Amino acid sequence: MQRTKIELAMSEFTHLHLHTEYSLLDGACDVKKLVDRVASLGQKSVAMTDHGNIYGAVHFFEAAKAKGIKPILGCELYVCKAEDHRAEPIRQTGDRDLSPGAPRESEYNHLLVLAENEEGYRNLIRLTSEASLHGFYRKPRVSKKFLAENAKGLIGFSGCLSGELCEALDRNDYARAVSTAQQYQDIFGKGNFYLEIQDQGLEPERKIRADLFRMEREMGIPLVATNDSHYLCGEDSHAHEVMLCVQTGSKIHDANRFKFDSDQFFVKSAEEMTALFPDSPEVVTRTMEIAERCNLKLSKVDDPFPEFAVPAGHTIDSYFEEVCRDGFKKRLETAVRLLESRGVLRSSVHEYEARLEREIDIIKQMKYAGYFLIVWDFIKYARDHGIPVGPGRGSAAGSLVAYAMEITNVDPLQNHLLFERFLNPERVSMPDIDVDFC
Repeated sequence: MQRTKIELAMSEFTHLHLHTEYSLLDGACDVKKLVDRVASLGQKSVAMTDHGNIYGAVHFFEAAKAKGIKPILGCELYVCKAEDHRAEPIRQTGDRDLSPGAPRESEYNHLLVLAENEEGYRNLIRLTSEASLHGFYRKPRVSKKFLAENAKGLIGFSGCLSGELCEALDRNDYARAVSTAQQYQDIFGKGNFYLEIQDQGLEPERKIRADLFRMEREMGIPLVATNDSHYLCGEDSHAHEVMLCVQTGSKIHDANRFKFDSDQFFVKSAEEMTALFPDSPEVVTRTMEIAERCNLKLSKVDDPFPEFAVPAGHTIDSYFEEVCRDGFKKRLETAVRLLESRGVLRSSVHEYEARLEREIDIIKQMKYAGYFLIVWDFIKYARDHGIPVGPGRGSAAGSLVAYAMEITNVDPLQNHLLFERFLNPERVSMPDIDVDFC
């Protein structure tokens, strides 16, 4: 049976630029409701491209797969104009993000990237981690230099009105826009960079539209239509405005508040997108080619813990046991003095030794020695540098090993605490040590 025109249109678009709830106080797309919405529109894939982070990746992938939707992972990066993203900008232009309706000169620009494969995903992790750990100034920023060093496996797009290329076109600087496009094509590689065109009913979008098509013709860089989706349906625009007021500490009746100058930033159907570009439907259907290219799979790893570097001649288990036993000797002296002061026989020390042996064996058997060493390491750092650390709480206080390693300061035997509430080989679960820092 031949498919109708509407059915065909419904399947020939993928949202590649979309902000979920993980764009904190900016995106309002609940992940589960998002995939339900995409499925109801007959679309087979969708991307998540939150501002500066990929925190929601696992949640997004699981929800999409459960609904039979192909998940595409990306991010809208903040690319700083300075050569070094670790340097604080000299000129400050305000701490609010750029309004989609009013692009202006800023210390950073938006850039959309999608992970095409596992290499791209790992580079996306490097980029977002570097941005948050070392490039954070009002926003998590990266430099073009760092981006170029970690661009393999990524597909780049010129971005929204807050992108460097669109910013140049809005200033009528076509030559600068061409130079920017060439620079990003060099960074991502030919065939891995696209010009992004949007129509949310904003005047600046209409202003630069002809120049974007001109660039496509002259430079041979394909145009791709996206909708900068921040909420699910058109009727959600007011609720999104209220959320932006919470973000900026403004009131809804404040005429000068930060806001989107349109109610079109929602998850649209392919038919609605095609209607925006009636003379060039290829910019809409081209999203399907990109969706086909993106084939990232996220799977759980057998050993989720970071590798702890142990001294030469040691294994994880042997070093864990050494640290544990050295700490136990110090703790035992305190325990013995306490037992003697209470008139308890010295033979009670054997209870400590037997308990320690049993706990060490269980921890090694469950392959959590590395976990204990990691927790021990950062708590030791805190104590060595005068950072107050809590005595321990929750089920971890029932571990003599944790007490011996000074992860906790609670003697489980004196307080009749059970180790099995913390770890039990008959009920395998991840250890959870609650730590309080001042």
